[in-house]
Amino acid sequence: MFWQDEEDTLAITVPDDVVDVLFTLHCRSIPVDHAYNLGQAVNAAVPWLADSGAGIHTIHVAGSQNGWERPSHGVDQHLLLSRRTKLSIRVPEARVAALQTALEGKTLDIGGAALSIGSGKPRALSKAATLFARYVASPADLDEEAFLRWAAASLRERLDIHVRKALCGKQTPLDTPQGPLITRSLMLADLKPDASLRLQQQGLGPHRLMGCGLFIPHKGIDAVHKPA
Repeated sequence: MFWQDEEDTLAITVPDDVVDVLFTLHCRSIPVDHAYNLGQAVNAAVPWLADSGAGIHTIHVAGSQNGWERPSHGVDQHLLLSRRTKLSIRVPEARVAALQTALEGKTLDIGGAALSIGSGKPRALSKAATLFARYVASPADLDEEAFLRWAAASLRERLDIHVRKALCGKQTPLDTPQGPLITRSLMLADLKPDASLRLQQQGLGPHRLMGCGLFIPHKGIDAVHKPA
């Protein structure tokens, strides 16, 4: 774990050259581990996606709702989707209209589940100081400390981001035909606004079409760090 306090930074204007496009969905359930199948299905419908620097967020629902508990990770477990569940794809703003044309009204097969896609609306990235990625794929199977060192070095060298506060989670394997892709979650805090935006625009590590390395705003990790 990295932890070093720093004063607040000045706000900046959020650029719109990269955005998330949120699509409405009609689908009862999908496998919990759907990253590979979702990426393949969307990429088949939008052939230019892989070469555009885009990323496909995995579909996420609340941990519990109306007595339902989120199942364990796996392709044989299923998430129950609500009408508010969205498919989010991060693309250059110049590609938004083409993405909407390619996906709106389509039905995709996601591991045997029929995922019908409705209208999509762009949403600007955030200047949040704390960002979270559910899955980050490193070049090798690393323990927690080695993973944090790799992430900090990669961010410093590629994006000129100097990590001050970071927490990583346990390993999560994503199912692929070539075998499990080992990932970890990663939370970064005390990011300056320009660094936060660069990280959201560029991501960290490979497999962006499987949702890896895509960062979203988080409420913060101060509470996690405080002793009980």
